[in-house]
Amino acid sequence: MNIAQNIVAGLDRILTMELVRVTERAAVTAARLRGRGDEKAADQVAVDAMREELNRLAINGTVVIGEGERDEAPMLYIGEEVGSGKGPAVDIALDPLEGTTICAKNLPNALAVIAIAEKDSLLFAPDVYMDKIAVGPGYADGVIDIDASPAENIASLARAKGVPVPEITACILDRPRHGSLIEAVRATGAAIRLIGDGDAAGVIHTTDPEETGIDIYLGTGGAPEGVLAAAALRCTGGQIQGRLVLDTPQKVARAAKMGISDPKRVYRTPRHGARRRAVRRNRRDRRQHAGRRQVRAQFHHHAYDRAALVVAHRSRDQGKAPGSGKVLIPDSASRRIL
Repeated sequence: MNIAQNIVAGLDRILTMELVRVTERAAVTAARLRGRGDEKAADQVAVDAMREELNRLAINGTVVIGEGERDEAPMLYIGEEVGSGKGPAVDIALDPLEGTTICAKNLPNALAVIAIAEKDSLLFAPDVYMDKIAVGPGYADGVIDIDASPAENIASLARAKGVPVPEITACILDRPRHGSLIEAVRATGAAIRLIGDGDAAGVIHTTDPEETGIDIYLGTGGAPEGVLAAAALRCTGGQIQGRLVLDTPQKVARAAKMGISDPKRVYRTPRHGARRRAVRRNRRDRRQHAGRRQVRAQFHHHAYDRAALVVAHRSRDQGKAPGSGKVLIPDSASRRIL
């Protein structure tokens, strides 16, 4: 068995209920502080819980997306080694509480989330903004383009979905910087779902528009959240494009230290080919897609290669069974997830 096979075998062995427990414990711990108005306290207990559980896993993990750089965060900082050190070498992107404000206000869609992949598979993203555009599975390559206008992207998506533009709903963070974007989207006749926080959840919502009502995500948000969301879309066959907002010399230099040489590069989720484009918007395939979601919820094994896995738990799901989390497994061929 070669090294790659060893990694896959190791991930297959550990990344089932063990990783679910990591996010479950972080989510349940943070959930105890829902509605208390203390963002820092909720975040800290989630960090403590996630780190403790991670260090019990038989992995040699490196945090590539975490709570900040070494001098900014005492735990789960970028570059921190986690796990027992006796398992496969993996990259880890995580956010013990994505949506601290949401949790503090006792609102929906706060998440405890983790993505794990083979070594050197995840982008080292600085803590800056990232311009993003994302859609769920079932569309051909090129249906969205980060360099196209909002009107062009929405019209392209409507054609691909086979619906008029007014039946498209875009998710956008409710921020002053998005004023012109919101105006441009509304000018098309499309609807908008404005969210106060949690843009990782906003991107993930595009994977199931029948349930969430969200077809496309647009706008700028955190780059670390972009990597986490991209990992989820990589699992489900969705598409995301992102470009780091490096608008000062200091940010460019900071990104360069993390190995990013082209500040204008557009990052995309790798595509899998026709076998991952099977989900279409008709009744038969929606039933099939729903069936696959039920299988994922029960943690049955996928036919896909088990080279990376994303686990997310809602912090509001305190008391639910472990199967209430979302487990997503992408192709082993992914070398750079966003």
